[in-house]
Amino acid sequence: MTISKTSLTRRGVLKTGAAAAGVNLFNIGHAWAQDVSYDGEVFDAGGAVLNIAEWGGYWQETQNTLLLDQFQKDFNCTIRYDSTFPWFPKFVASGPQNPPIAMTNWNMPEMFKTAAAGDYFMDVEEIKANVPNAAKLWDFASQTGVGITWAFSRYCYVYRTDAGVIPTSFKDFWREEYAGKRGTYITSNTLQMMFFMAAANAYGSGETDFDAGYDAMRAAMPMKISDFTGNMATLVERGEVDIAVQSDAEALLQKEKGVPVDLYYWDEYKGVLTQTKTISKYADPMSKKLCFALLNRTLDAAYQTSFAETFWMRPSNREAVIPEKMAALGVANTADATNGLHIPDWESYLMEEIDIVETVNEIFGS
Repeated sequence: MTISKTSLTRRGVLKTGAAAAGVNLFNIGHAWAQDVSYDGEVFDAGGAVLNIAEWGGYWQETQNTLLLDQFQKDFNCTIRYDSTFPWFPKFVASGPQNPPIAMTNWNMPEMFKTAAAGDYFMDVEEIKANVPNAAKLWDFASQTGVGITWAFSRYCYVYRTDAGVIPTSFKDFWREEYAGKRGTYITSNTLQMMFFMAAANAYGSGETDFDAGYDAMRAAMPMKISDFTGNMATLVERGEVDIAVQSDAEALLQKEKGVPVDLYYWDEYKGVLTQTKTISKYADPMSKKLCFALLNRTLDAAYQTSFAETFWMRPSNREAVIPEKMAALGVANTADATNGLHIPDWESYLMEEIDIVETVNEIFGS
């Protein structure tokens, strides 16, 4: 066999080697297999449609204003925005080779569940090689190995300062003074999942000591069970809850508004509530290139500062400036502030998720 020198690209070698070995690769001539690269410059997408998935409501409105409207003009493309969460069933129904969404924004549990179900996402290192602003991120932003984290909140307790108790440890949530005035979330909410593992870590042998987590949930009852952070904030503001599991973005916003609250950060277990984006491995070449470009703008320091100004979430770009109102409450974008941030063992949690959900729901309903 004669192979011309011009055909010896990295992908060409891989294809030739696979064919010689008799490996049956999926549609080796399929459009997704074409090399795609991006250098950070604006290009004309020729009116292409880019399917993305992210949260709806005010979040979507803000993304349109801060990012997506201008992106569509600059790149001559149309964003098709899917806000009908959850994403996992859509990916599984379509299969890896026919992704319903090119770029998806996730909280971690469902992202890991989807990644475990099939070959859905591009490798993080390949994404980083095509997204120039990725070089400006703190190391933890690619720690998942699945997606790129662009914004995050720290887990904490929000507590009413007029309740007469000041928590100084993670275990203070269980103090007798808080009996009947504690708050957490439904089992499908990531904050409850993280709280459960943090409790297992605090009262057991580690974050996967789920029996210890069950005991901790029983000991904390009765609790107010909320579906999302905004509703929990309302319960705290009304005084129905004196201490609650919360993200610091929501708690800091309440504090700025003058609600008599303060925060206790879980320094014993530095979990983070992340916004993490994936790019579908089998998306068509133009969609991939647009994904690189959109992610690059999402990782831009100025955009992340503007986003933090609205949502009080911390940036992952080390060059982003913390808004003055957040800095005044102690938030910093420094190496020390990101040191020790923890990505839990989601694989172990998800393997036992059905049992955990059933058991914890039974505890909550008792």
